[in-house]
Parts: sequence; C-alpha cells; structure tokens
Amino acid sequence: MTKKQWYKGAVIYQVYPRSFQDSNNDGIGDLKGIINRIDYIKSLGVDAIWISPFFKSPMKDFGYDISDYRDIDPLFGDLNDFDELISQAHDRNIKIIIDQVLSHTSDQHQWFTDSRENQNNDKADWYVWAEAKDDGTAPNNWLSIFGGGAWQWEPRRGQYYLHNFLTEQPDLNFHNPDVRQAVLDNVEFWLKKGVDGFRLDAINFCYHDAQLRDNPAKPKDKRQGRGFSEDNPYAFQYHYYNNTQPENIEFMQDIRTLLNKYPGTVSLGEISSEDSLATMAQYTQGGDKLHMGYSFELLTNDYSSEYIRTTVQTLEQRMTEGWPCWAFSNHDVERVASRWSENGEINPQQCKMLTALLASLRGSVCMYQGEELGLGEASVAFEDLQDPYGITFWPNFKGRDGCRTPMPWEQADSPHAGFSDVKPWLPVDDAHKQQSVAVQTNDSNSILNAYREFMAWRKSQTVLLEGDIEFIETPEPVLAFYRTLGPQKMLCIFNLSSQQTSIDMPTSIVKEYNELSHHSAKLSQDTLTLEPFACFYAKC
Repeated sequence: MTKKQWYKGAVIYQVYPRSFQDSNNDGIGDLKGIINRIDYIKSLGVDAIWISPFFKSPMKDFGYDISDYRDIDPLFGDLNDFDELISQAHDRNIKIIIDQVLSHTSDQHQWFTDSRENQNNDKADWYVWAEAKDDGTAPNNWLSIFGGGAWQWEPRRGQYYLHNFLTEQPDLNFHNPDVRQAVLDNVEFWLKKGVDGFRLDAINFCYHDAQLRDNPAKPKDKRQGRGFSEDNPYAFQYHYYNNTQPENIEFMQDIRTLLNKYPGTVSLGEISSEDSLATMAQYTQGGDKLHMGYSFELLTNDYSSEYIRTTVQTLEQRMTEGWPCWAFSNHDVERVASRWSENGEINPQQCKMLTALLASLRGSVCMYQGEELGLGEASVAFEDLQDPYGITFWPNFKGRDGCRTPMPWEQADSPHAGFSDVKPWLPVDDAHKQQSVAVQTNDSNSILNAYREFMAWRKSQTVLLEGDIEFIETPEPVLAFYRTLGPQKMLCIFNLSSQQTSIDMPTSIVKEYNELSHHSAKLSQDTLTLEPFACFYAKC
C-alpha cells in the first residue's frame, strides 16, 4: 500500500478518553492516560487511534458540545499533552484520528453568545435562526434526536434557533460561506498539529433545508432508526429536510480539498440518514469527497447472516468508487458482545468470531475500546447515569452509559480495576473486572490474546486488506464470502450460532486452509463442519 492509502484495510481503535485511563486521579480519563497505555494499543496490532472529543466543552453531551475547537478541555490535559500523544503514537507507527463535530457548537461557544444577542451583529446569521409562526409556535415540525422539538426560543433575538441534538447544541448555518470557512480553518488547525485524519461526527447534518419545509410523517410500521429507539418521537418522521441536503456535497469537497494539502491525511464520515448506505456511497464517490464513510447499519440488533450479507452487498453495489469502514460497536450503542449475544450471555467464542468477521469484510475497521476484551454492556443504575439521552428516555432506553464505563486494566481486586485510584465518573462493572487486560493477558485462550493473534495474521494477508468481496448464498447461520486481489483468492466462512453446523463444499476449490486457533472448523469429504462460532479461511 502506498502512504496515501494507509487507511485501506486499516484497523482503527476508538478511544473514548473519559473512560480509557485516568492519570491524575480525578476519576476521568485523559490524554496522559492514553499516552501511558500507548504500548498496550500498539500490542493490539492496530493502525490508528480514533480519539473521541477532548476539546473545551461544558460537557452537556460529554464533549460533543464544543465551546472552543482549538483548545483542550482541562479535564483531558492541554495542547502539550496532545503534542506528546502525537509524538508517542507516530514513534510506534500509529496514526492519530480525532473527532470533529462540525454541524453544531456548544451554546457557550463565543460564536453563539455573540449571535444570540441581536439580529444585526457580526455573527447574527452564523446559526440557524427563524421567526416564530403567527401563533408563536416553532417554525416547523422538526424534532431533536434527543427528544422533543428541534427549535428553542431565544428572547434576546425574539427568534427560534435550531438544535438537532441537545438544546445546548445549536446548529451552525452552513449556508453562510463565512461559517464554512471558519469551520475549515478550525479543521486545519489540527492538521498543522500533525493529526492523520478526522472522524467527522454527524457529517450529513451540516446543512438544513433553507425553506424550512416540514418533514413528512412516517408510518408506524416504518419507525425504525439507527442510533435512536422506535419510541423516540424522532422515529415518527422522515428526515428529508433537517439533514442530508444536496448542498452538503460541496462541503464534502471543501474538506477533501483541504486534506489534499496534507498528504496522507484521511476523512471518515459518520452518516445517519434515511438511506445511510446510499449517502455513504454518495459522500465517498469520485475521489473528491470523503475517503471513507461509516453508518449505524451494523450497529443494530439485527444479527443474521442474511442481514449482514444484504447490508454489505447493498453498499458494495452502490459504493463503486469509495471505501467503506465497518463497525460493530462504538460509544453510542450497546456493546456488540451483549447486543448480538444469545440470551444475554457473553460467549468468548462468539467475541473471537465477531472480531474475525468484522476484520474480514472489505473496508477499514473501527474497533471500540474494550471490544478486544469481549466486554458486554455494563449495568448502570439510574442514580449513576450521566447520559442526558438515557435519563430522558429511561427505562425503555437506558442511554449510552452502559458502553462508556471505564476500561478494566488490572486484577479484579485492584481499585476500580486500575482505571483510577478514586471513584470514576461511571462505575466499573463487576463483570468487566473479571475480563481485565491483566486477567486476559495471562490466559492463552483469552479473547484478548485471540484478538492479537488474529490481527497479526491479518496483516500478512493482503487479500483481506485490499481485496474485493463476493458473497456466497448460504443458509442460516452461516455467512460466507470470497475476498479476491488479482490472482489471490480467499474463502471466508463463519458460523454465527452457538450450534455446530455443516455445509457442503467441494474440497477441489481449496488449495490450503488455515485453522486459526480458537476458531475450529474441519473440512472432510466435501463437507465443512463448523463448531459453534467457528471461522474458516481457505486459499483457493
């Protein structure tokens, strides 16, 4: 791979800094904590670290409400710490990708405090402001993903402002070219600091419909979303006008033009739209927009070979030029070890299989911290909740705290599993203490050691890093596909269930197959027998 394409087939390890490692005993993880654990990250064989927001913020949405895009919140350290992190990572040949939250700011950002004062200041049209209807109600029917209407009255101006997320997260007006340029200038600040790329949060939310047209209602049988529950009123609408507008394409091109000035840097867009796969393809085609896109399409409760195959095939048919990135877990959804488990029980063999499956799809991979340990969703009592999303929708939806609890590092009897010496911002789950890094490092059969073994093997298989993908129709619970690159061809087969299963497969197509440890499959007399959650890789 050329340097410009390092991201193709890369494994990107997501660090949620609040919960990774506390270095100064305030109960909150920080940048120095990441530095202190950088050798652990290196041991995983990953190519890059994606760090969730660490910028100055009032923390209403835990960093996704930014009040200063060019500085670091004291909770996480300072710019010197960030420089040291960049240096330490690059010394280990690890890239650094950071979040950029461009569609909205905190209501404490100076731009907004200026904008809300009156209707004729220098920042007056930097946010989405609109007049009330004649009866005083909101300009239209748009809803916030965090519950309730997406418009908030501001008495200083006598107008409403738009917030697609929390009330404290006002949306910027990207129809204003000065806003676009100021946002790009903030992005370039971090490029000059030496980052290798950006994960662009909710990137299809930058533009809104300038006519402020109402969103149409969505029939009850269609109310399924990605990243929000069906009982959230947000699911009751088709979101045709509050995001994913045609004008956003030009902004994607502006981002790419900027990144092209810094060779080797990449963009990864988070996309959640009415047809996320189509938007992913659109935002990555032509070589002049985003390098990669990812969505919530595999961050769902749907777990079947048919669903995974159909999802990936659909994207492959649409994304003829771009490059996908897949994830099974992140900081916004229930951890995959629980979400796709049988009867809520964490199965180590399934965790090992899911790592192999994710890293065998065509594209790059985002792995969320703790996924390499097989951590399940933590149980967080209502009185310990921090996530405003969960507090609002409790108990039907318990929010995102269950996937954000601290990483368990040391032996189970260590204070807070080695994350901190003081009570952390969220409690360490008791079950996680038994799955800590220290515990699993000393177990040759652990999920962690299987992860390291698989990632080391994968690096030697160019066909898995760069090859095309072609699915084979197989009955449930088997998922099978070929990966091809020039003359190289590899067959990949996975048993998604806890039951032994067999499929017919002519031995003549197999030249050589790898029985990776922890993934038991046997080929005999044209029959492939797959043990529960087995993986099978064969050169053809």
